[in-house]
Amino acid sequence: MRLFLCVLFFVNLSLAQESEKLISYVNPFVGSSNFGTTNPGPIAPRGMVSVSPFNVSGAENLPMEKDSRWLSTPYVHENKFLTGFSHVNLSGVGCPDLGVLIAMPTTGNLETNPAKYRSTYRDEKASVGYYETYLDTYDIKVATTATTRVGISRYSFPAGKANVLLNLGLGLTNEQGARVKRVSDTEIEGMRQVGSFCYYKPEEAYPIYFVAKVSIPTKDQGIWKKPSAYVGEEAQWMGYNGKTRLMKDYHQEVVGDSIGAYFSYDFKQATALELRIGVSYVSIENARENLRLESEGRSFEAIKSATQEAWEKLLSVVRVKGGKPGAKEIFYTALYHTQIHPNTLNDANGDYPAMGNRETLNTVDTRYTVFSLWDTHRNLHPLLSLLYPKQQSNMVKSMLNIYNESGWLPKWELNATETTTMVGDPAGIVIADTYHRGIRDFDVALGFEAMKKSATQLHENPLRPELSSYIEKGYLGADQHESGSVSIVQEYNLADFAIATLAKTLGDMDSYETFLERSHSYRELFDPSFNLLRPKNSNGTWLSPFNPDTGANFVKNPGYIEGNAWQYTFMVPHDINGLIDLMGGSKSFVSQLDKVFSNNQFDMANEPDIAYPYLYNFVEGAAWKTQKRVRTLLDTYYHNKPDGLPGNDDTGTMSAWAVFSMLGIYPVTPGLPLYAITSPSFDEIEIQLDPKYYSNQKLFIRSNNPENNTFIQSIHLNGRQFKGLFISHEQLINGKELNFILQQQPLK
Repeated sequence: MRLFLCVLFFVNLSLAQESEKLISYVNPFVGSSNFGTTNPGPIAPRGMVSVSPFNVSGAENLPMEKDSRWLSTPYVHENKFLTGFSHVNLSGVGCPDLGVLIAMPTTGNLETNPAKYRSTYRDEKASVGYYETYLDTYDIKVATTATTRVGISRYSFPAGKANVLLNLGLGLTNEQGARVKRVSDTEIEGMRQVGSFCYYKPEEAYPIYFVAKVSIPTKDQGIWKKPSAYVGEEAQWMGYNGKTRLMKDYHQEVVGDSIGAYFSYDFKQATALELRIGVSYVSIENARENLRLESEGRSFEAIKSATQEAWEKLLSVVRVKGGKPGAKEIFYTALYHTQIHPNTLNDANGDYPAMGNRETLNTVDTRYTVFSLWDTHRNLHPLLSLLYPKQQSNMVKSMLNIYNESGWLPKWELNATETTTMVGDPAGIVIADTYHRGIRDFDVALGFEAMKKSATQLHENPLRPELSSYIEKGYLGADQHESGSVSIVQEYNLADFAIATLAKTLGDMDSYETFLERSHSYRELFDPSFNLLRPKNSNGTWLSPFNPDTGANFVKNPGYIEGNAWQYTFMVPHDINGLIDLMGGSKSFVSQLDKVFSNNQFDMANEPDIAYPYLYNFVEGAAWKTQKRVRTLLDTYYHNKPDGLPGNDDTGTMSAWAVFSMLGIYPVTPGLPLYAITSPSFDEIEIQLDPKYYSNQKLFIRSNNPENNTFIQSIHLNGRQFKGLFISHEQLINGKELNFILQQQPLK
């Protein structure tokens, strides 16, 4: 009998583990504090729409208020006043844009000034595909969910007067301009202008179109407009000057900056009303079609369930067991954040705006947007190649389509505009890396052509504007370049290395030799007196005075972008052995790398030094430091709390670092299919590989009691001892089992 009960217990336990919902481990509030710039609003995987609470407007939200500082998120967890729910948002970015189409339910008499209709809120709940809260001022419960292109809100009103507002003037973006028109007793349509990301290229601002529909018809609806106050002689006769105009039952289109629309009701009893907003970057007609195809005839609960099922399918590509308390929550929340951007740009019918001129084109595959490539080329795209290769394939195809449409690969693309934010030429690194990981269902010849174009065209080159100086000297003179003279060289080196590796794979040995040599030009900037990279003047003299600490915490300095000499010197992952030689050998290299951490120069919240913890693997006998530092960084910076990210998520880059690190591998050299190894965070990791791209169906990574054991004693691949602390992508995906024997003490 006891034997039977034991067997029954383990069978039930196994079934419970198989049936557990992985989405239950996701906490959408993570990253909504500590400048993580994520938000808890529901979104479908890689959705165009997310319905985020908008709580960054108004003096009550100081100091985290959008017009009082540089703020790039529609939601901050600590803020207390809410002015609505925005339907088009960015997650984990460093510059303000979007955060528009802001809907707000109210009760009582109609009020269109957000400073007056804002409300405190409580009882927030957020889970994958769902958000709810309670508006104190109005006694309204709000619940929201989303499809790929439609935001759905359910407002539970008390009896009495009620209003649904759609504010087209308020937004996180600094662009203005909108239009709106009544269509019927339940529907309005219009457009909101957005753009100027990072305060660049205002001339390329662009529209987002919408159709909004309420579930209960009303004749009491209209449009409001608040024009700017006129200053001049005639103002004395304009009693309406600068005042809000209510245009009830108005059927013509209204255009302006501070405009909006309302639906008003007088409910005899408590009533639930739904608002559904479909969007498109192409046209109002497509927004209406997106709304129809993705939500018509489907209940709120059915849409919510379908979105959650889509998320569950994505997350179940990786199943983990064991680990420290809270480890699953950290892991699956991070994996969730890697599935937000890049996101869908095309409509349900395949239409999308072409890069630059915004001509309407059509795609069969998904056209992706929001390519924050300075960030994501380092780890996010290698992660997608491993876990979601079809997504990654379509992202590379999107980049190549951008090249066909505009003549250039993207740098920091947003909704078919090139923001030119940050430095370097990162798209080619992603193309080479993807191809080398075995994803080859794209036009690699076109990709190689595009990569070489940005590396050779000397004039009118938006990706490498400093190319002439770079080719002539191998570096940029600090006296001729106001900022980033060292950083830009390193970024170009990484891009040149990617060209070299892809050239070699394609059999172009002349290009391989040329670009490999170019990829080592950072050595011109190595100063042995500091054992660091240092800005150099165009005449070959060192820039003086020089303080290698200057530049941390975003302090501007002439040599580095968002960092200092410590945070950039080791950012040559393609030539670590060369850097070791420059520094005088392994001992000196390790000593300098130790100083980055011991002198508080390591910045977990930014990209240049993000691979530093893994560089100890290049030195025999030092790999235990990688294992120790990675565990310490995970424990220090990643938590199941709103401030549970080290800083800005950078469209999933910080989250991808956590995912890889918890798996026990990291793509230390972008462009090469190679992983540095560290100790995993779980007893067992099961990865379901995509059979379209990989012949092996499953990969298991196992370790003994990682909750208490940090250091690697030995590694076995398919039952055979594995020597070394790097594993190729091919070895990994063709392996069945990667087993770690861990221990508490380091193996020095």
